[in-house]
Amino acid sequence: MGEGWQLLKIRGIPLRIHPSWFVILLLATLGFEQQYGIQLAGQASAVSLWLLALGTALLLFVSVLLHELGHSLVAIAHGVKVRSITLFLLGGVASVEKECATAMAALQVAAAGPLVSLLLAGLLLGSSHAVAHASPLLGEMVSQLGALNLVLALFNLLPGLPLDGGLIVKALVWQWTGSQRRGVQVAAAMGRFLSLMAVGMGTLLLLRGGGIGAFWLILLGWFGLGASRNQIQLLALQKALKDLKVSEASRRRFRVLEGDAPLRELSRIRRDDSNGRPDWVLVCERGRWRGVISDDPLQALPVQRWDQERVLDHIEPLSTLPSIQDDAPLWQAALKLDEPGVDRLLVMGSAGLPSGTLERPELSEVVLARLGLRLPPPLLEAARRQGTYPLGLALAQVARGIAENGEG
Repeated sequence: MGEGWQLLKIRGIPLRIHPSWFVILLLATLGFEQQYGIQLAGQASAVSLWLLALGTALLLFVSVLLHELGHSLVAIAHGVKVRSITLFLLGGVASVEKECATAMAALQVAAAGPLVSLLLAGLLLGSSHAVAHASPLLGEMVSQLGALNLVLALFNLLPGLPLDGGLIVKALVWQWTGSQRRGVQVAAAMGRFLSLMAVGMGTLLLLRGGGIGAFWLILLGWFGLGASRNQIQLLALQKALKDLKVSEASRRRFRVLEGDAPLRELSRIRRDDSNGRPDWVLVCERGRWRGVISDDPLQALPVQRWDQERVLDHIEPLSTLPSIQDDAPLWQAALKLDEPGVDRLLVMGSAGLPSGTLERPELSEVVLARLGLRLPPPLLEAARRQGTYPLGLALAQVARGIAENGEG
């Protein structure tokens, strides 16, 4: 789902509207107009009914926004940055920078949204009778919004991901077992079960002429199945990044030159390089690693001096290259490759000597192979030339989650 258009900021949190929100706004307005037309027959003009329907739809999304703000403000209180709140076809979603560090904090964040909806429901339903005395039309709208907030709270408390109830289950299992991973597994399984039930019931109702309600139930079910599948895939990615070692993904994207070789040898290596980003050139002297040489001397010196200048006179220490130990887990490599200006790591063996290199495409290839997936060679080659993760894999984000949650 794209981020949509930013409308404003609330307590520093960007509020965004996804294009699909206008679809549900239209459908909700049509639905409310039909409902009010039956309930208020003869009590209001057609224009009043349409205005009442539109107002109800807009205030319903204000309720959804308050629900998400409940989550967001509690998350901020626990030190979690909220990137944005986005209203879209199926309601609203708050995007956070990371998960809470503890199970109890996660529980409080998950419960905050339904609590806000329950409070709104109580306030609206409690005041609907008094408002109806002043204006029957407004009283009907307040009563409708109160009932919808109650439904919103109860629906979100269903115990399966991605609903708030699923997040509550995840937090409780995490607290009980001490394993956040186990909490996600249980909540995702429950979410999948509920989603399958929603799809099945929606299909049955649709076959019996259930109309838009049946279609909506199927849509919610498919959305839930996709969210559960994403959680399972995330767990699989996390496990692969934690289990695999750098040595299993490293390749050799460096050449070796002797220190007493002339600079012209460096020029020959560069002519032999294939298209794409050039290999590193490491320098040895009498079997000992001395450093790394860049192309700067070739650019700074005239060609006539390339045969007189030695490679050893133009090297930089190996420590200037970003590096990682070969026995480190891959998630640590993904974090290093996410640092500014880093698109290749020098892999160091147990003796502190270079043993290979690691880049994003190789890291992705090994992780996906662990998951039983193999990418076409042209796709991997294109990623190597660009120094990117193939298919836009967000492995750095997954690695940050591992680090922030102390799961490494």
